[in-house]
Amino acid sequence: MIASLLNTFPGTSVLAVGDAMLDEYVWGEVERISPEAPVPVVDVVRKTTSPGGVANVAAGVAALEGRPRVCAVVGDDDAGRILLGRLEELGVDVEGVVVDPSRPTTTKTRVIAHSQQVLRTDVEDRSPIEAAIERRLVDFASGAVSGAGAVLVSDYAKGVASDGVVRAVIGEARRQGKPVVVDPKGYDYAKYKGATLLTPNARDAAQAAAVQLRTYDDLALAASRLADLTEGALLLITRGAEGMTLFDSDGPVDIAAEAREVYDVTGAGDTVAAVLSMALGNSAPLKEAMRIANVAAGITVGKVGTSTVALDELRRALGSAPAGN
Repeated sequence: MIASLLNTFPGTSVLAVGDAMLDEYVWGEVERISPEAPVPVVDVVRKTTSPGGVANVAAGVAALEGRPRVCAVVGDDDAGRILLGRLEELGVDVEGVVVDPSRPTTTKTRVIAHSQQVLRTDVEDRSPIEAAIERRLVDFASGAVSGAGAVLVSDYAKGVASDGVVRAVIGEARRQGKPVVVDPKGYDYAKYKGATLLTPNARDAAQAAAVQLRTYDDLALAASRLADLTEGALLLITRGAEGMTLFDSDGPVDIAAEAREVYDVTGAGDTVAAVLSMALGNSAPLKEAMRIANVAAGITVGKVGTSTVALDELRRALGSAPAGN
């Protein structure tokens, strides 16, 4: 079943809507402490960049041999041009990316020494996008839904996944019978009404549902409240080292995390969203899609930096993984 499902991934079209960003990495070594302050001095060896946010989800779809289209916003700056160039190199359709000169491209710069992150700086504008930009995003996304097998909304609370954009995209996808996967952020889950599946982490889900998370029953209560807010959307709550739990009408389904050494959790949520979108875009059973996503996340956290999982890499990992629930 798993092998046949993976064979459906190549050529699957996914429309990815949300907050795009550029992830920068400064790689180096630490051998001394600064005489100016009690901080490490990083001797820079190299610098790299990779797509982040919804752009990383699109890159993940491309790595799985799908056909991603991105609907997002970048600034009229070097970071935006670098991000668009990287996406085009990966085969991502960037026709739906709007350049907004009034705001910078969201950029996260991480300093890595000896495979450990020692510092991160952010350049961003989290204010809501302007009405004219919102209309351009809605117009493009609404027209692109028909050609997509699935729609993915990646909300990083950077201003692009506004109420207007999210509601319009989900509404159009629902009218056309297309599955919608949402990687949510913040407390207003009502804007995700009509989505097929939401993939929050446990802490964010509990906060959004106003639940103090102490026990498994608390997690179930949070999922129930969020499902009510979203008109019955299914909840796949990621739980870090404890794996993930799917809450649906048949009751909760747990799956343990893959036993791998964790180097960096950056991008794991993006990987889960990309895999689920590809799977649901091919009408895969959700529990099978969940197992594949869990294995893919385990591969991602074993890498340093924002990363994707290639289809052949996922095939090999699933071939050696134990049978799922």
